[in-house]
Parts: sequence; structure tokens; C-alpha cells
Amino acid sequence: MISTTYLNLEKQSAVNVGAEHTAREIMQQPQLWLDVLALIASQKIELESFLNPLYSLPNLRIILTGAGSSAFIGEAAAGLVQSSTGVITQAIPTTDIVTHPELAFNKAIPTLLVSFARSGNSPESVETVHLADEYVDDIYHLVITCNRDGELAEYVKNHKGNSYCLLLPEEANDKSLAMTGSFTSMLLSILVIAQLKNLGNVGEKVIAVSEHADEFFAKHLGDFMEIAGSQFDRVIFLGSGPMLGVARECHLKLQELTDGQVVCKHDSFLGFRHGPRAVVNEKSLLVFLFSNDPHVYQYERDLAASLAQDSRSLPIITYGAWYSDDFRSIINLAPRTSSCSAGEFRILSATLIGQLLGFYKCLNLGLKPDNPSISGAISRVVQGVNIYRKEK
Repeated sequence: MISTTYLNLEKQSAVNVGAEHTAREIMQQPQLWLDVLALIASQKIELESFLNPLYSLPNLRIILTGAGSSAFIGEAAAGLVQSSTGVITQAIPTTDIVTHPELAFNKAIPTLLVSFARSGNSPESVETVHLADEYVDDIYHLVITCNRDGELAEYVKNHKGNSYCLLLPEEANDKSLAMTGSFTSMLLSILVIAQLKNLGNVGEKVIAVSEHADEFFAKHLGDFMEIAGSQFDRVIFLGSGPMLGVARECHLKLQELTDGQVVCKHDSFLGFRHGPRAVVNEKSLLVFLFSNDPHVYQYERDLAASLAQDSRSLPIITYGAWYSDDFRSIINLAPRTSSCSAGEFRILSATLIGQLLGFYKCLNLGLKPDNPSISGAISRVVQGVNIYRKEK
């Protein structure tokens, strides 16, 4: 009898420690990405029929929105979407739009609102769609969601003239509290959709990052288990451009899965010099998420080299460092020369770092990854949010 294992835990052991869903949902991502790619390819004609007329609109604006991790998708993707489509693109969280819609929207500018939602039931996400309808004359909606029964999916069913819903595979609808596969599959979706006209080339990159993630799991799970057993209570994630959004997601994932016992921070490499570096203490773990752009890497390398010389000999994890550079890292993931074929999609595998650190540190602290919040202060779908109508 062949036993099923997830992240080096046998299935029954994972069940016993409250980790089954999270472990499976992290581990299945490489295949899930291929499934999402196939799904989008199967809807290519319909998506182009919806999007191409919008791209021809003068002054079209794209807003990427969501709450929590779903907002960080937009932060990571905005620049890449703008580069691919040639359309001004901004990431604005639903949590900002709900309180200040008049600052987020411009009534006279045609707008495509892209909503990312695992459940599609978060009060802010639902309200943001309605506010967009109210505050923008020429509004269009692209909903990317993991839940066919969510309110956002239902909204599109009733507004087909100006809306499109990409419903992701059921495997993307995480059952655990922390968003893992749902985050990366929605991030992947918008990157692919922004490059529909180059789907063949995009497909090669998605396959490359899927293969890299499989290699990641095969080679490095033991490393993450060992790191999780070390004494750190503060983790700083640094990234630039799209990697900054991923750093923010890694920050949240680790902090969320450890129920706040590990405090995290994220920043850009250049921004970290301007004061935030003061947060580093002797129990800090540093994570460098390097760019694959040689020009950007020069700036990142300078700060990384400085931190590597810190007299406290802080543990460092690097992602994408050049082989020739020595940052005294305890683990170097995805050397630049082996990840270049994935191009901009390498931000997907970088996201795994926060997920795995969070998962194993959660177990190390005696918490349950599927539901790490002892007090119940955080939940799978946010609770306690009242929506108030704003008088104009």
C-alpha cells in the first residue's frame, strides 16, 4: 500500500496535527498552475471577445483589487499587467475603495475593475463592485474567483453585458484558513490573461515555473523544516517591483500561520535603507527575493551584501542569487541561471517561501496550520465588517 504524503507528512499524521488541507494545498500548486493555464486557454476566444474591445477604449484604466492576500495579487501584478497590455494599471485594495471610493474612481474614465476573490463573499469585495457601478459611468468587471457560489460570481451572472467571471478549478478554493493555491492561481491568471495574444510563449514559462516548483519541493522541504526549528521571532522579506508584492504576501503568510508569534516585515531593497532597517534584531531571519533583471539586481546585491556582513551573523535565505555572489545564505533557492526560463512567472515559486516557512514554523510552535488562530481573531472569510452607504 502506497502512503500519501504532503510536505513530508504522511496523510494521517497531517490530519492528526490539523495540517491536512494546508499541506495538500501548498503541495498541489505546480499541477494547479498547469490546470489554470489550460482553463484560460480553453476560454481564450471568450476572454479576447470581452477584453479586446476594452483595450481599444481611449484612456482605459485597469484597477486590480481585493482584500488581504487578494490585494497583494494586484500589488505584485500591476506593473506586469500594465507592461503587457499598455493600459495604465493600478492596484487599489477593496479596503481602501470602500472607505474612499471618490479617491479611487474617476467617473469619466472607462475602467476595468479586476476583482480577485477566493470566496467572493468578503463584504468589501462585494461592496467595491457596487461602488464601481455607482462611481464610474463606463465600468467593466473581470472577476477572478475560486468559488462558483460566491456573491461575486453571482453578480457576473446577472450583469453579463459588462462582466466576465473566470472561475478557477475547485482545487484553487483553499479549505484552510491561509490562502496558498488560491493566491498563486489568481496571480497566475491575471498574468496569463494580460498576455493572451502570446499564449504559446506564456505557456512555456508556466510549464517552467511548475517544473521549478516541483524541484523546489523535491530538494528543499528538509531545509525549511530545519530553518523552522531555529530560534527566530522576526522575519524580513525584501523584494523589488513585482517581487515586492510577493514579499508582502510572504510577510502575511508567515505571520498569519504563526498566529502572530513571528512578527514579519516587508520592504523593497532600496526602501529598507531608509529607516526600516532598524527593525532587524539578533533573532531576525532575512529573506532576499532577488529580481532576474541584471540592472535591478545590482541595487539589490549592494544591500544584501551589506546585511550579510552584519556582525550578528543573521540567517539569510536567498531566492535567485547569482552563483558568484556569497551572502552567507543558509539556503539559496532558484539560482538565477536555472529560473530565467520562467521569466516574470518566477514570482509564483518565490511565493512558496512564505508558505513553507509559515507551515513548518506553525507546526514547530504547536499550532494547527489549517486553523492557526487560537483566539479566532482571523477567519477564512472576514467577519464583523459592516457596510455603510456614503452620501454624496
